[in-house]
Amino acid sequence: MRYSVSILLPIALQYASPVLSFTKRSGSMSAPRSKVSQQHMVLKDPQQTEETANWWMEYEFAHADVAQKCRPDFNILSTTTIGEKKTPLVYLDSAATSQKPKQVVDSISQYYEKTNSNVHRGAHTLSRQATTAYENARDSIASFINSNSRNEIIFTRGASEAINLVASSYGRANLKPGDEIVITEMEHHSNIVPWQMIAKESGATLRYAPIDFEKGGMDVDHFISLFNEKTKIVAFQHVSNVMACVNPVKDIVKEVRAKAPEAVILLDACQSVPHMKVDVQDLGVDFLAASGHKMCGPTGIGFLWGKENILNSMPPYMGGGEMIDQVTMEESTYAPAPARFEAGTPPIAQAVGLGASIKYLEDIGMDNVQAYEHEIAAYMHRRMSEVDKVNVLGPPVGEDRAAVCAFYVDGVHPSDLSTFLDMEGVAIRAGHHCCQPLHQAKGISHSARASLYIYNTKEDVDYFIEKLDSTIKFFLGLAKGEGGEDQGDDEFVPFI
Repeated sequence: MRYSVSILLPIALQYASPVLSFTKRSGSMSAPRSKVSQQHMVLKDPQQTEETANWWMEYEFAHADVAQKCRPDFNILSTTTIGEKKTPLVYLDSAATSQKPKQVVDSISQYYEKTNSNVHRGAHTLSRQATTAYENARDSIASFINSNSRNEIIFTRGASEAINLVASSYGRANLKPGDEIVITEMEHHSNIVPWQMIAKESGATLRYAPIDFEKGGMDVDHFISLFNEKTKIVAFQHVSNVMACVNPVKDIVKEVRAKAPEAVILLDACQSVPHMKVDVQDLGVDFLAASGHKMCGPTGIGFLWGKENILNSMPPYMGGGEMIDQVTMEESTYAPAPARFEAGTPPIAQAVGLGASIKYLEDIGMDNVQAYEHEIAAYMHRRMSEVDKVNVLGPPVGEDRAAVCAFYVDGVHPSDLSTFLDMEGVAIRAGHHCCQPLHQAKGISHSARASLYIYNTKEDVDYFIEKLDSTIKFFLGLAKGEGGEDQGDDEFVPFI
């Protein structure tokens, strides 16, 4: 007989609270959490001494003040509780969306309460104020990524729309049968599906570079080998939302320019812009897409950066108000970028909130953000590597690993892990993370993912590791049967 852990979940839920509640958290929700019980730390190396096994208990971060200073700004982290036990929230899903500081929330409320009006349309005071706030946000983004001009910043609903804009506008105008688009297997679906659609429409060929799972990242040499005179578009992630690898953008750009001089390069920067300094002039790409909600900003807004001369050569993505120059009964002419690509009433309040989020990050300092995240990411990765049965995707700890830790556990379905961790107040993601081709290439269907940001602390990581370990023990104990004994020839089936 063959079993899946998911089949056992209803049974497991009946016993979850007494089995998993090894550590009680008492006091107010802002009180420090207790240290993790040593008995629940499972070590792979039986030769480790107790002293080396507990290295983490006295571990300190050089940039811990980043989280200490900003954490009070995120009200949800101190007021939200999970389940009947009122467990304080440990939020480890910032790669999906970040939490929002009160400064961003307040900026949106103040806009609606004091400045609400449409932009670019009215001569009255409120319209002028709203337009100023909206365009100031554009200026903030331009400065944040070192754009040459505010005209190179296009507001979109998110990074997905930004990539679709390039595929539909630039791709439709420039691709023809025989041309090639080059991407990688590790891309987010938003950087795969638009290229599949435009390749099918135009007759172009879509080519994929594989993942080097041994090294934990893109197979850069293979990627570069795909560039040739037929290559017209190259698109890839700056930082993988699953593998956590930081791709060598400048090296890749250099190879594209040498081997495919007619190609344009689009960089998916959703997982880099919120976490490190990103300079579009230094990187040398032609387009960059990012989302606002992953960088402490509101949902429903992102941006596309593109070189101004390329943007003005592209046809409109949508038709409507404000994107026109002149309209007659016979035809229309179009405004230059960015208005050309912002038809209709834009997401004004969201833009104001995004501008506030950029100011918030700039006040912290992106060097400080990156330094702290590198420290806490290295800490979490090392602690996870010591938990039995855990397989972490991506490169080893180093300069080129982001604060994302996707993993799978031998014999336990990621959804079961996530469900039980949620009962203990820990929010992680389970699934394919919009990266099905990546998981297929690895030979698994899903993974779990813990991701960190500026507000996460060492205590968050320690509590997560404790609950992860106890959850794994619980499920593997169920698989073996009562008393922990193997059940004859029954075979336990992992989630793959």
